[in-house]
Amino acid sequence: MNTDNRKQSTDNTLDLYIIITKPVLKYTQIAEICVRNQIKYLQLREKDIEDRELLQIARDISSITKNSDTKFIINDRVDICLLAGADGVHLGQDDISFADAKRLLPLDKIIGLSTHDLTQATEALKLDPDYIGFGPIYATPTKRKPDPVVGCELLSEVLKIATIPVIAIGGIDDTNIQNVIIAGAKNICMVRYFMETEELEERIKKFMIYKF
Repeated sequence: MNTDNRKQSTDNTLDLYIIITKPVLKYTQIAEICVRNQIKYLQLREKDIEDRELLQIARDISSITKNSDTKFIINDRVDICLLAGADGVHLGQDDISFADAKRLLPLDKIIGLSTHDLTQATEALKLDPDYIGFGPIYATPTKRKPDPVVGCELLSEVLKIATIPVIAIGGIDDTNIQNVIIAGAKNICMVRYFMETEELEERIKKFMIYKF
């Protein structure tokens, strides 16, 4: 496990966490763009695709991200992560436990956890995962049963107690990202903003203006 990935950034560099879900572009095209732009994390989150197809998509993406600066993460599925040779897995509150995932995965695999309130974040941090996701910062329709909005103030509280990366997620786009940055976020995820466009690379480059 790369210990550098487990530390909160001490400089002013921002990193993107891109989640693939119902994309406009092809999966491999997204992976190529992310590798080319050195995106830190790329997660595959497709809950409505059958297992064999999902595994093939994961293998295709993994073949592109392998040996790059982009870490490829599988949502929920430890089995798909292992079979596809992905870099790690992201677990939600209702997925298998962090302890069980650790038992199944090699030591060099990344494990991230979703959290949706201060209590969940505090408990997740005690487990010492590689990172936690925290949100939704703003209202978002990307989940069938969205969690309550946490807002930037609560995000700031979590960032103050975290010693690992915290991914701010949920409803973030170019209209409100500045508020998330002001709250202290160094790792930001925008789902619809990147998935619902054919201009993914242009939008990634637009994000670069926030790196200060």
